[in-house]
Amino acid sequence: MTTVADMLYHLGGVPVMGNLIPFGPNSKAFFVDPVNGSASNDGLSPQTAFASVATAYAETVDGANDVIFFIGGPTADTLTTALTWSNSYTHLIGLSVPLPGEGQRCRVIGGAATDITPVITVSGSGCLFANLKIANETDANAGTGALVVSGDRNAFINCMIAGMLHATPGAHASGYSLTLSGSENFFERCTIGADTITRASTNAEILHTGGERNRFWDCEIISQSDTAGHFAVKVSALDRKLEFKDCLFYNFSVNWAQAITDAFNITENTTHYIVLRGACQFVGYTGIADTVTHIYGAGAAPNNGMFLSTNPAA
Repeated sequence: MTTVADMLYHLGGVPVMGNLIPFGPNSKAFFVDPVNGSASNDGLSPQTAFASVATAYAETVDGANDVIFFIGGPTADTLTTALTWSNSYTHLIGLSVPLPGEGQRCRVIGGAATDITPVITVSGSGCLFANLKIANETDANAGTGALVVSGDRNAFINCMIAGMLHATPGAHASGYSLTLSGSENFFERCTIGADTITRASTNAEILHTGGERNRFWDCEIISQSDTAGHFAVKVSALDRKLEFKDCLFYNFSVNWAQAITDAFNITENTTHYIVLRGACQFVGYTGIADTVTHIYGAGAAPNNGMFLSTNPAA
């Protein structure tokens, strides 16, 4: 049996992320290697790694602070069925360079052949996900996405979360990259969305459908669209606060420099705050939100141009 204490010295005697990984007295470590792993291995060392995250997850215990280490490389882990991450305090760490989301080589994806959605549902709480790409490449004509987070107090660090990576779901009104309904979840240095596939319907990269006090720090919310009414974030349910700190909201237009309308669509009408802290920036949008009543920025004198990027003078 490999414990977390043992695991810290498996890779050439060098601790892996050190004390940033939560662990407890009964924690176990499992390894995943899509290139060299096998379902017949025990997953307890890099040399005997499993081939898939789903196989490793089936060995974890709810509440034990078990850790799955994903060994990065040229091959993705393509799931055949959607993965429900219901075990709380169970962590998935990519062993790769700490890219801030985009470009991650530890990839868990749903392919066009299986049409799963979402790729992962995190219903457990207190889980850490780091150095990962979670992406959905399905070509189904349906409201598909990459990640659903219904649990509470989970953290996502250096992750790319990308749904609608095909034109067909990109043209579906219910498409998304991330659906968020849990509370007190945290996203840092993450990329949410993609600027390679045109979104041709009134979908959004983030659907905030419930929960409270969720935070996005130093993240990029990216998309590609030329059409008004296509949003980066849709807020249909929110209690108390939703926070974005030093985040870039970026929409790429294939008709270059044709900005689209508001980044936020807000239909929630009860008491809440959407807080834009620090140096948030909006590129490729002409407005922040269709309803600005509950949006609060850091500037002392709010105005119609707050946060919106413009071209410099020649």
